[in-house]
Order: sequence, then C-alpha cells, then structure tokens
Amino acid sequence: MSSRGIVLYLHVHQPFRVRKYSVFDTAVNHDYFNEQDYGTERNNEMVFRKVADKSYRPMNALLQQMLDTHPDFKVSLSISGTLIEQAEAWAPDVLDSFKRLVDTGRVEIVAETYYHSLAFFYSRREFENQVEMHKAKIREVFGVETKVFRNTELAYNNDLAKWADNYGFKGILAEGWDPILGWRSPNFVYKPPETNNISLLLKNYRLSDDLAFRFGNKEWPEYPLTVDKYNDWTNASIADQPLINLFMDYETFGEHQWEDTGIFNFFESFIGKWLEGPENTFYTVSEAVETHKPVDEVSMPNTVTWADTERDLTAWLGNNMQQEALRNLYNMENDILRTGDIDLIADWRKLQTSDHVYYMCTKWFNDGDVHAYFSPYESPYDAFLYYMNAIRDVRFRLHNDHKTGGLNG
Repeated sequence: MSSRGIVLYLHVHQPFRVRKYSVFDTAVNHDYFNEQDYGTERNNEMVFRKVADKSYRPMNALLQQMLDTHPDFKVSLSISGTLIEQAEAWAPDVLDSFKRLVDTGRVEIVAETYYHSLAFFYSRREFENQVEMHKAKIREVFGVETKVFRNTELAYNNDLAKWADNYGFKGILAEGWDPILGWRSPNFVYKPPETNNISLLLKNYRLSDDLAFRFGNKEWPEYPLTVDKYNDWTNASIADQPLINLFMDYETFGEHQWEDTGIFNFFESFIGKWLEGPENTFYTVSEAVETHKPVDEVSMPNTVTWADTERDLTAWLGNNMQQEALRNLYNMENDILRTGDIDLIADWRKLQTSDHVYYMCTKWFNDGDVHAYFSPYESPYDAFLYYMNAIRDVRFRLHNDHKTGGLNG
C-alpha cells in the first residue's frame, strides 16, 4: 500500500506593477514600471525587498531546515519569470536560497507562463512562447526540467489539459471545486477527458485556505488554529484516500499571514506532527502522479480558477475595464512581435501579467476586500487609467519607432 501523502505546492510571484503613469508621460517617458517614490506600494523594488524580508528569506530558511530535519519532507514550487528577474536584480541571495532548495532533489519546480499571464485565453502562440521561455529560464537558473504544469491562477479547463497532454507534461494542477467534483473528493488523482498521458491534481481548497486565508483571522470560529487541530483535520480528510493537495501562494508565509500570527512556528510543528504518522509522507507533484493512478475522469469544459467565491475568471475579466485593457493589449501582438524590438516586446509582455487587471476588479464584499488588499492603487479606476496610458505609449512606440500600421483598438 502506498503511503498517504501531502502534496505541498507553493506559488512564488511578484508582478512589475505599473507606476503612476500619467497621460503626460505618454510619447515622452517609456518607463512604465519604475515608480520614483520609494515609499509607495507601486515601487516594485521596495515591495520586493519588503516581501523578501517578511516571507522569502525566513520561509526559504525554514524549508531548508525542514528538508535537513525530515528526509520525507518534500515541496513543489512554481516561480514566475518576473519573480526571478526581480530576485536577480534586487536580492540575488533569495534566488541562491531557492537554488539550494532545488539542489536537495526534494523540491520540484512546476512549469507555468513566464509572465504569469492569461495568454492561453487570448493567443495560443503567445502562451506557448511564454511556457517555453519559462522552461528555459528554469533550466538556466536551476538546472532542472519541468514536468508538471500549472496555468496562471490555476485557470484550467479541458482544452488546457489537452494542450498540456500533447505538449508532454505528465501532470497538471487545478482547483478542486465542489460544483465540478460533486460527491467526489479532491484527495485522488484524476484524468482529464480526451487525454492520454496526463494526470490531474486538484487542490483541497478547504484545508489549503485554512492556512492561506483564515489562519490569522480572529473572527474565524476555529481561531486559533492549533497544530493538533489541523493535524486531526488532515488525517480525517485522508483517512481512506491517498493524498491531500495543499496549494497556496508562497507569500502566505510571512506576507499574507504575518510572522506574529505564528504561521512559521505552526508550519514547522505541523510538518513534524504529520510525519509522526507511520503511513504519512510528502510527495512532489511528479511523485504524486507517478505513485497514484487516476481513479476517475473529471471534466471542466468551463474555466475554473482558484480565485474568489465564483472560482472563475471574473476576478480578471469581470468588468468592461478589464476586458478592454486585455483586448487592447493582445490586439497588438502581431505588430509587436514583428518589430523584433527586445525592449518593446518585454514591456508588452510585462503588461500581460494578470495582476494588472486583477487590480481593476470592482467586486464588493469579501472578494473586494481581498482585491483591495493586494492593489497598490487607490481605486480600480486608477489602475485602469495608468495601465491604459502605458498601452497608449506602447502603441506610440510601435507606430513611431517601427512605422507599423493598421492596429485595432
């Protein structure tokens, strides 16, 4: 009998946020991402250094300690290309600590789009370019090949699974959303329809979100979450099932849940507690799909994500501003790529990062609170304004530096 395992997957990402880029900057200043005011949440260097101190350095050190202490401990990470670029520029020691983790052989890197984009839904060619870019960057920095895929924000559907299967990935990650699963549990390996070789791992969103969103919430009826209580929940969830997929943002540790909530001590103690169980272990994402065969087929014809109460794309495409922003951006694709202008193409791709339209979300209640927490802008309308000014300048550069014509939008 196979061991019962936790698949711990953490997503590491920072965007290049658009600065307070006014209409007066267009056609004059082509720098969209370097906010001059170091004290604002739009200053990418300042934000990265803050998160590195609060999350990346302490959590990487803790993961290293867990790997050294527990031979059965394993973790899987996806690290966006934009995060790697920022670490290279502003905190090479953070990148080095990630390399040391991967060098243990028990930390797997998961493939994704380099720019954390929604390109799959707009341009298959651009999407594939970014997957290739990401694979190449991971190979260059970490010396490993990626075998399992996750799309931005776990945005997943049957078509994506078929693409990933044809591409050669052996596993793909998605949200284990009740309306899709029905009576079934996310604690098994599944198969996407019309695929041959790929397996589907589904996030156990209840146990994942207990840490990612509820851990430090004093209004939560289960607060404070103790190691014994969480260990009881995980063992009960997996009683007659093979695995628990705990998927969350890396920044859960130290940034979303601050150190003073006890999140680091909790994590350290829980790893030890879980591994006290004689049948309990950890799997990397690849090990999970290699160890366990799919038990059933799960179909998701419509896109499911891990965001907001709807678990769909409305966090990024739910209003006219968001839709217009991305329509304008992707309408330029052919003309942008035709220029061969490395700087222009890089700026255009940085503007594809999904965070930009996430900041334009106008949802209310709990989801709106989450969006506001992450946004560096005073309002969704400011986010849209600065972004569209940057789009306008990209179009100016395209017309004036490269003399192309016929753009839509």
